[in-house]
Amino acid sequence: MSLVETGKSNPSADMVLRLADQLDVPLRDRNQLLLAAGFAPRYTERPLDDAALSAARDAVDRVLRAREPYPALAFDRRWNILMTNRAVEPFFADVDPDLLQPPVNLVRLGLDPSGFAPLVVNLADVRAVFRSRITRQLAMAPDAELTALYEELLEPHSENASGRSVQSDVVIPMILRLHGRQVRLFSTITTFGTPIYITLDEVAIESYYPADAESAAYFEEPDGIASSPGMRQHRTTAHP
Repeated sequence: MSLVETGKSNPSADMVLRLADQLDVPLRDRNQLLLAAGFAPRYTERPLDDAALSAARDAVDRVLRAREPYPALAFDRRWNILMTNRAVEPFFADVDPDLLQPPVNLVRLGLDPSGFAPLVVNLADVRAVFRSRITRQLAMAPDAELTALYEELLEPHSENASGRSVQSDVVIPMILRLHGRQVRLFSTITTFGTPIYITLDEVAIESYYPADAESAAYFEEPDGIASSPGMRQHRTTAHP
């Protein structure tokens, strides 16, 4: 290591990857490190609907369906929604159709006044959580498109944002006003443990769960959101 640090020796490809692994460098950026060291990239990127990723796509689909009757969705590194379970669909009913044109962005959908924002009682808290997560994401892997999204919707001094911060987003606080009732939800994130494709390295599954018995009843009752007409067949959406 000291020889590499002082420039007396060039790192091997294996050394580059070992260092990247210890530093938890995303696969996309590991390719850039390999190129900078004079080696060919090791990791490829394919759309989630590519035949080579069929097993991974089926795994995501199973995870999403297993979360029903509660909402769950999968999104990429720029927070574009890739797949959803059927419990998510009813939330789209009153959303501006322009926001549902692919790629559908989860951050914009959640914070835009024409999206879910009117349903969120504690919108400032939810925005603060988004801000915290994307700030960390950009610190690890800068991205022009994600930066533009942050500046548009999350910059503390922007028109739509507030300066509120959160101490922790391990459990995301979210309170929704649905059909005259307050539904309290928290969410968890699932990722692939040992991805070999850039696509899978950047896919996250966010699952929403009721935070109390009253909220659970909203989803589980016979006429609840997951049992609404037209939602009996499982449906997912996928975008490149």
